[in-house]
Amino acid sequence: MNTKLTLTIEQTIIERAKKYANNKGRSLSEIIENYLKAITRDENAENIELTPIVKSLKGSFKAPQNFDYKKELSKRLTEKYQ
Repeated sequence: MNTKLTLTIEQTIIERAKKYANNKGRSLSEIIENYLKAITRDENAENIELTPIVKSLKGSFKAPQNFDYKKELSKRLTEKYQ
């Protein structure tokens, strides 16, 4: 059920947000709703319903046991931006 919400926001921010939404082919309401969903989602990942595509991919990648994601990401970003 959708409910109308009134917000007080600076006019310049509203104008920029509308332009952004238009450029993305989305409504400002949709963008704000998705943002609010993202910041209020339950921290417990078990409560998140996965889409069929994500379900089919889940578990398809097995990283080595000693894989350090942060170290690898840092290494790749350093290579990319040097």
